[in-house]
Amino acid sequence: MEKLPRFDCHCHILPGLDDGAADLEESLFLCRWLVDHGYEEAVCTSHSAFLYRNTAEIVEKAVIGLQKELDDRKIALRLHPSLEYRFIPETWRPKRLLPWMGNHVLIEFPIHNRVKMDPIVPEDEIVRLLKDGYQPVLAHPERYLWATPEDYERWHDAGAVFQRNLGSVEGFYGGPAMQRARWLIEKGYYGFLGTDLHSRRYSEFFDKILR
Repeated sequence: MEKLPRFDCHCHILPGLDDGAADLEESLFLCRWLVDHGYEEAVCTSHSAFLYRNTAEIVEKAVIGLQKELDDRKIALRLHPSLEYRFIPETWRPKRLLPWMGNHVLIEFPIHNRVKMDPIVPEDEIVRLLKDGYQPVLAHPERYLWATPEDYERWHDAGAVFQRNLGSVEGFYGGPAMQRARWLIEKGYYGFLGTDLHSRRYSEFFDKILR
């Protein structure tokens, strides 16, 4: 059974901000799920790109609102505001980054097609973030099925810490992602485990693998 940390570094539990929790009711359900599985803190990493152009200010306001709801209901989960920053030219880089745990910044690449990153060179941006005092954390690298072993090596050597998604080695994201997750574990590239929790569908699958 997967051993869970007390700190979830990647989740989409803020109501109505992206493709995660649709409303307050679902947000509260997901927060209770996290608490029930031993989590004490969660970084709210709403999407900053694609269909959802969230900013630091939007997320900070949403976290304050949800934290009040949790405190009022005595749900013992401490929230931290941040974003999941996608490397696409339309939105990278934002005016203000919102790090967690001091200087950590969650980054992601296009899931299906690396061309959407062009002309961004990911390892160059990883180095740039480090020079600016941030620690880039690469979200769910096992899901980038276009990536080669050499890509992973370059990103890791550039200084990115890899974050695996809960359920990836059990097939939640399909067989190819599962194989990559297991290979990346063997390589020792992962530094964080995150839920990437979006909805009840996620929690229902996680319940099966956490029994």
